[in-house]
Amino acid sequence: LPACWDSQLFIKDLHFDGVPVRIYLPREPSASKQRGVIFIHGGCGIFGSISKELKEKIICRYIARKSDSVVVSVGYHLAPEHKYPAQTLECLTATVHFLKTAETYGVDPARIIVCGDSVGGTFTANVCQELGRRTDIPKIRAQVLIYPFLQALNFNLPSHQKNAAVAFLSRERTVNFILKYLNKDCSLKEPILAGSHVPESINLKYRKWINPDLIPDVFKLGYKPPLPTLFSPQVHEEVQELFEPWFSPLLAEDAVVCSLPDTCIVTCEHDVLRDEGLLYKKRLEDNNVRVTWHHVEKGFH
Repeated sequence: LPACWDSQLFIKDLHFDGVPVRIYLPREPSASKQRGVIFIHGGCGIFGSISKELKEKIICRYIARKSDSVVVSVGYHLAPEHKYPAQTLECLTATVHFLKTAETYGVDPARIIVCGDSVGGTFTANVCQELGRRTDIPKIRAQVLIYPFLQALNFNLPSHQKNAAVAFLSRERTVNFILKYLNKDCSLKEPILAGSHVPESINLKYRKWINPDLIPDVFKLGYKPPLPTLFSPQVHEEVQELFEPWFSPLLAEDAVVCSLPDTCIVTCEHDVLRDEGLLYKKRLEDNNVRVTWHHVEKGFH
């Protein structure tokens, strides 16, 4: 069967203000306006596609069928050919376009969520932080963050230690992917893993948000605080992007976080990124954002 054929869905490739998208619309007419879902795929910003990745097709079709929603999958262009933050900007552009034109597709603009896995969860967090206080477009109803990447300051949290050698997304590979995404020299990996890229002033500033003490004890079995490391100004200068909220959404100020929509966070037990989801959950709750949390025991990235 053709790749874009489905017995229950119309599937079309479109462009939203120049950004490639694939839209999944239920064939069965609805008596009322439907929900809308913007789906942002993972892949570290350097892999993945709306047309070639079987996983994304299955997920988008499943969401569209089971929730009777119109799903828009964003085909943002990949790094390093398209430099950061092009990916976030394209996800933002596609989301704004859909919010403004939702009724064209039979969607209630007040019932649109943004959803993403891995770095797609990063871009989802970026989009919601950026649009949280805008009044010229409909509000995003909710965000769904599936094992998201949310910070690049500390790679020695309990989940980093516990899952350092887990298949596919190991601790070292995580930093390798970050450097490839930013088109940086991979020799920076070791000092970043050690934390040499973060000056003490930044560590002190963000300790209230990125701190192993904030992780529930049940997730800290066997955790050992890392030894102090020497700060390297040269490394710090090379990776300034890591300290931007668009790269590390956990660093956004409270004034931004308190404007976020209802949130669902999914974490997995065997995932180096587990604790980032837990830390963001706490930040949202501390800012009176309603959070639903699903933890997948025995799950992995």
